[in-house]
Amino acid sequence: MNTFSLNLADPIRDAISRIRFAPHSNNLLISSWDSSLRLYDVDSSKLRMEAPGEAELLDCCFENERVCFSAATDGSVNRYDLDAGIKVSVGNHDDSATCVEYSAETCQIITAGWDKKINFWDARSTQSHGCLRSFVSEVESMSLSGLNLMVAAGSSVNLYDIRSFKTSVHTEGVKVKCIRPIFNPKGFVVGSIDGRVILEYISKSSSHEGYAFRCHPKVKDGRRHVVTVNDIAFNPSIIGSFVTGDNDGYATLWDARGRKRIFEMSRYPNSVVSISYSHDGLLLAVASSYSYQEANEKEEPPQIFIHEIGNSDLTSPSSGASNKK
Repeated sequence: MNTFSLNLADPIRDAISRIRFAPHSNNLLISSWDSSLRLYDVDSSKLRMEAPGEAELLDCCFENERVCFSAATDGSVNRYDLDAGIKVSVGNHDDSATCVEYSAETCQIITAGWDKKINFWDARSTQSHGCLRSFVSEVESMSLSGLNLMVAAGSSVNLYDIRSFKTSVHTEGVKVKCIRPIFNPKGFVVGSIDGRVILEYISKSSSHEGYAFRCHPKVKDGRRHVVTVNDIAFNPSIIGSFVTGDNDGYATLWDARGRKRIFEMSRYPNSVVSISYSHDGLLLAVASSYSYQEANEKEEPPQIFIHEIGNSDLTSPSSGASNKK
């Protein structure tokens, strides 16, 4: 697996909050606490856009190859025309906007924030479609897969059909740090602050039963301690293959069907705060950055590493052996 780091002439000046590959290209969107949104072309190793802002950015997402969105600590949600370099305000939360997603099926921008609300905005007119509901806890993480919206607040996961807003609530018994979709079969996976990963399938069957495991137990001072799972990403080209990233700087590849570890990558300079697969699963981007979660974090300069997935890595994970690379 060939690996290289992004070479930015103007380095990212503060913690990275989110990285996301574009829907159909190897352009990588980067939001960070230095208030800038960046678009990096991995194929040509060029920075295509850097849009400075007034507030720290906590999340970002694509609408398509030419349009994207950001969520910021001042509550603002902004739309960017990547070709014209124009930024337009979509709206505001009453507190920090922490999550943003785009629904191609309904042409809506969906945002969540520390004001314990989920807002819906019409992407064509940027008019508000209202607030879904208020939560008891702040929304920690949110993901969208088709018409299924997954929201993590406290120890609860709320699933919504965004056409009817019918909901089901799952209480996981852990403080959820991140939630991401499982594509085939449909479901969701959560990572917790105590190092656990929980997989749940929406349509349960004997062959697709949910399960949980503690994925990042580390030895420190002769004792095992737990480490927060900051992000999870499924490979779109390999059913059941996913990667977790933790606050100690490790990324690990897992086989969901075989329920085993495939390998653990060498430790990164800082916490693994965000990970993203390219649309074809041939590239894996890993953001190594301090995360503002612990007082004794190393403040190494943020970096983004790109792993090129070779043909040998594209075989079924269930047939592979557990090892470390």
